[in-house]
Amino acid sequence: MQYRKDRYGRDLSVLGFGCMRFTKKGNALDLDKAEREIMAAYRAGVNYYDTAYIYPGSEELLGTVLARNGIRGQVSVATKLPQYMMRNISGVEKTFREELTRLRTDYIDYYLMHMLTDLAQWIRLKDMGILDWIREKKASGAIRNIGFSYHGNTENFLKILEDYDWDFCQIQYNYLDEHTQAGVRGLKAAAAKGIPVIIMEPLRGGKLVQMLPPDAKKLMAENSRGWSPAAWAFRWLYNQPEVTVVLSGMNSLEMVAENTATAEAARAGELTDADLELIGRVKEIIRSGEKVGCTGCRYCMPCPKGVDIPGIFRCYNAMYTEGKNDGRFQFAQTVGMTKQPAFATQCVGCGRCESHCPQSIPIREKLKEADRALRPLPFRIGIGIVRAFMLRKGR
Repeated sequence: MQYRKDRYGRDLSVLGFGCMRFTKKGNALDLDKAEREIMAAYRAGVNYYDTAYIYPGSEELLGTVLARNGIRGQVSVATKLPQYMMRNISGVEKTFREELTRLRTDYIDYYLMHMLTDLAQWIRLKDMGILDWIREKKASGAIRNIGFSYHGNTENFLKILEDYDWDFCQIQYNYLDEHTQAGVRGLKAAAAKGIPVIIMEPLRGGKLVQMLPPDAKKLMAENSRGWSPAAWAFRWLYNQPEVTVVLSGMNSLEMVAENTATAEAARAGELTDADLELIGRVKEIIRSGEKVGCTGCRYCMPCPKGVDIPGIFRCYNAMYTEGKNDGRFQFAQTVGMTKQPAFATQCVGCGRCESHCPQSIPIREKLKEADRALRPLPFRIGIGIVRAFMLRKGR
C-alpha cells in the first residue's frame, strides 16, 4: 500500500474504506461479511475508515469490528457531524458523544462538518459556538483533525476553505467532476494551503463502472494497459499529487482485492498523454447523450442575477447520462442549497452570457428548458422545504 501525508506528517493510505455501502442481511447490516472486507483491506494496508452519523448502523459496525480485532489504535477513523440537524451546541455535544459510544472509542481521528453546500451553513455553526467547541475537543484530544465534506459549487468551497484553519477536507471528485462541485480548482487551492484532500465518489456511485456506455467499456478493454474501468478512474485520481486519500465503498472481497492492488501500483504523474487522451475520449462518449454542450469553462460567469449557468447545465446533462433522479438530486445539492438562490428563473434575458460563450450555446433558451426538467412541481416544493431547513439560523 502507498501512503501520503496528512497535515501533520501522519501516513494515510491512498485508498480509504468508505463505510456507507455495507451489505444488508435482512433489515440490518451483515456484520460478518463487512468484517471480512474491512480486515482484508486492513491487512492490505488500508488505514483510513470513513463513516458518518447518518449512515444507518455504520458507526456501530465499524466500532465493533475495530474493537473485537484490536486494531483501533492502528487505523484512523473519520466520522461526521450532521450539521444540518444541529440547533445548538448542546445538540452538537450530544451527537458527538453518541458517535464515540457507537464507535467504541474516546477520540475521533478525522471529524468532519458533514455536507456543507454553502458558506452560510458554516457561518450558522460559528454563530452557534462551534469554534469554542472545536478548540475544547482538540485540546482534550477527543478530536485530532477537523475538516468538512462538501457538495456545492466551487466558489462556496473556496470561501469555506479560507474561512477557517482546516486540517483536511473531503470533496466529490472524479474525471467527470473535474470542473464541477469543488473541482480541480478546489483541489489545488486546498493543496496550496497544505490541506489534505479526501476524495469521495471516485466512481460516481459505481456509474463510471456499471453504467459506462458500451463504446467506452470497449475502448478501455482494448487498451494495452489492461486496466478495468474502476482502475482507470482510480489511477486518474492517484495521478494527481494533490489527492491524499481516495475513498471506496467496498462491499466485496473482490472489490477490496482490485482496489488495493491498484492503490499499490499507481503513482502520481504516471499517466501518459495517451492515457489522458483515452480518458478524454471516454468522457466524450459519456457526454454524447447530453442535452447541452457546456464544457464548464465558466466564461458565461458571473451572471449579473446570480444564475449558476454551468451548474444548472451540468445537472441537466446528468439527467440524461446518469438518470433523471440523479441529475435532480445533484441539482438540489449544488444549486438548490446555496444561500443566495441561483435558479434559472432569475434570468432576465440580458444575453451577456451568450456573448461570452465559446460554444455559442443559446443559453437563455436552454436555461428555461433545463429548469422545466430539473424542477417539476414536486421537486420545487421539496427544494424549498430543504432550503428552509438547511439554511435556517441556529437557535
